[in-house]
Amino acid sequence: MEDLVIRDADVVDGSGAPSYRADVVVDDGRITAVVKEAAAAGCQRPRATRELDAEGLVLSPGFIDMHAHSDLALLRDPDHSAKAAQGVTLEVLGQDGLSYAPVDDRTLAEVRRAIAGWNGHGDDIDFDWRSVGEYLDRLDRGIAVNAAYLIPQGTVRALAVGWEDREATPAELDRMRRLVAEGMEQGAVGMSSGLTYTPGMYAEDAELTELCRVVASYGGYYCPHHRSYGAGALEAYEEMVALSREADCSLHLAHATMNFGVNKGRAPELLSLLDKALAAGADITLDTYPYTPGSTTLAAMLPSWANEGGPDAVLAKLADDDTAERIRHHVESLGSDGCHGVPIEWDTIEISGVADPALADFVGRTVEESARLRGETPWTTARRLLLADRLAPSILQHVGHEENVRAIMRHRVHTGGSDGILQGAKPHPRAYGTFPHYLGHYVRELGVLSLEECVAHLTGRPAARLRLPDRGLVREGYRADVVLFDPRTVAAGSTFEDPRRLPTGIPHVLINGRFVIEEGHRTDELAGRAIRRRP
Repeated sequence: MEDLVIRDADVVDGSGAPSYRADVVVDDGRITAVVKEAAAAGCQRPRATRELDAEGLVLSPGFIDMHAHSDLALLRDPDHSAKAAQGVTLEVLGQDGLSYAPVDDRTLAEVRRAIAGWNGHGDDIDFDWRSVGEYLDRLDRGIAVNAAYLIPQGTVRALAVGWEDREATPAELDRMRRLVAEGMEQGAVGMSSGLTYTPGMYAEDAELTELCRVVASYGGYYCPHHRSYGAGALEAYEEMVALSREADCSLHLAHATMNFGVNKGRAPELLSLLDKALAAGADITLDTYPYTPGSTTLAAMLPSWANEGGPDAVLAKLADDDTAERIRHHVESLGSDGCHGVPIEWDTIEISGVADPALADFVGRTVEESARLRGETPWTTARRLLLADRLAPSILQHVGHEENVRAIMRHRVHTGGSDGILQGAKPHPRAYGTFPHYLGHYVRELGVLSLEECVAHLTGRPAARLRLPDRGLVREGYRADVVLFDPRTVAAGSTFEDPRRLPTGIPHVLINGRFVIEEGHRTDELAGRAIRRRP
């Protein structure tokens, strides 16, 4: 007898092919049989110790979140319903060039402070690792969903060079190459960059190319948050395409959006650029989230020169009146590189979270609104908040365009990524709603994608990018990472007003053959493991 047979499911198998009705058999963590209705008509149907009636439900591979910020959340929150309830069975961590391995004691403390707005300070975490392999081993002790890891180039640079805006010496570049090689050997699937975040943004293209050559030699991919999503966005995309071509490295463009007023309606220009590169033989994919606002930290809006030297240096500059005035001028008048070359509009910057509970009144309001209530300028409010919360505030940035979102998600190399920050009292709803929002809003309600196309974007295609030989499709012998959802009711529960509401219409989620969501409720299973790059 097998463990489980899921009867009469409408199988959307992740390949983009038309759906079909089948019984799907699971045993010992794998799919052992997929018996189509026509094949079952003249033979005995499979039997198992447990049967699940899937009449009216779609069975698909588990969703792969290609851009996740759950690096500490997976360790802090065993429940992790934010992702498990969406049908996410695998997250890719280490994004935007900043995460927690490889590190030493100095850089760990610096990184923890630099990205507290993404992941919290981590005071409740036992940081008992330093290398990439040790972090993956830590995940293997038991997590809610599977996780893969990208080597964060900014963290590597902090370890080898520091937080200064300067060219790496030959010895420092050699050390960065070794760190990247070690991370790949220990199981990372590629390397990420955050080229509007310090210290990764201080790397010139020649340095990045050398590191990408190392990544390519191990069969990994490069995942850049490139140098601009605003003014100069197309040039930034062109830069990454050229860099990956020079390094002969596969390229995955992180949260590939076209934001700010300067890019309204310009998604076709980006897609034309990608089509030309693909036609020339480039290996390129991208991910997006199905919303218009972005999300990051308030400190990320500052110019790169203000961030030089690390978190303590930033706070010292903000505390100095003359230097703070220079920062204000760059942010408000010139358009800082941290704000993608666009002068900041404070009415688009909404505070979504703070570390200090005493500052909770700022959450849910734009900086402009809070400034008006206090009778001060928006910069005065922003500066006060950055200093009081020690760079920890996270923000929503309302600068996107719906027509760009829809155009990019239709592209044949598109995949889904939540870019979900789980910190703060009012995080972006994409953290809790990205995947059901694709299925409910953009498939059922708007018809932007067919169901089969959308599932392929969220499962088979990202699995191919990660070079996973046994995930991302409903096939015999594949890992039993599967989702059962009702195509008539699946929807994101999360909203901007109530961002932590769980989705509807996803009654069952299995990871490695074990129910992590059953009858719509989280079980106590910790079925996830680290997914390591295969040699």
